Amino acid sequence: MRTVSPLRPASTIAALLLLFSTAAVSLQDEAGHAAARADMVAEVTTYARSAGDAQDGFNQKVMQAIGVVPRHEFVPEGSERVAYENRPLPIGHGQTISQPYIVALMTDLIDPQPEDKVLEIGTGSGYQAAILSLLVQDVYSIEIIEPLAEQAKVRLKRLGHDNVATRLGDGYYGWEEHAPFDAIVVTAAASHVPPPLIAQLKTGGRMVIPVGGRFLTQQLLLIEKQANDEIVTRQIAAVRFVPLTGER
Repeated sequence: MRTVSPLRPASTIAALLLLFSTAAVSLQDEAGHAAARADMVAEVTTYARSAGDAQDGFNQKVMQAIGVVPRHEFVPEGSERVAYENRPLPIGHGQTISQPYIVALMTDLIDPQPEDKVLEIGTGSGYQAAILSLLVQDVYSIEIIEPLAEQAKVRLKRLGHDNVATRLGDGYYGWEEHAPFDAIVVTAAASHVPPPLIAQLKTGGRMVIPVGGRFLTQQLLLIEKQANDEIVTRQIAAVRFVPLTGER
């Protein structure tokens, strides 16, 4: 005797159709984001070459990380459609997610190595920390604005960046218990280079930091601590960052 399978209830069929439809849309969205990331990487590379940052653009490992991290996950709801444009975007609380070119430049300047331990001052959305996490062993990131610190912590954990440790605090003073650091990335403009950060930079290490006032010309500096603890500073480019906040 042939057994006839019972018909699925209409509600079950509708649910399956919705599931398949949602999966299809999700795959389509991801394909679109991947294409947008590829376009962004190409634009950043072209910009770097035209700016004279490097004849062949930035380090390939850096650009691979830029091409993998989903920037649309780090912008506020409603900004996803412009997430891969080569420009900064507001993230609330008077802060921004940096221009992809600037993220690539600062990351390239510290010359990240797989065994490195890096300190980031100004977690913001968590995007720079996510890029660094793909390139180094450990990232320690400090944010002074509590809502941003909490959002970034949850976001980085959700996206699998388990080698990023975050903390709410004043980045001017660094994170002494985890020092010294192979590199330090400061994502807000300071009026001067904070001495605690210099002290926490490993001999042979690099720090990249914008220095200048909110309404003055800011310079992106590359600071290197040489073997005899001599500090060598080089101006890289004129930039515009939100100010480094906190009590001094």
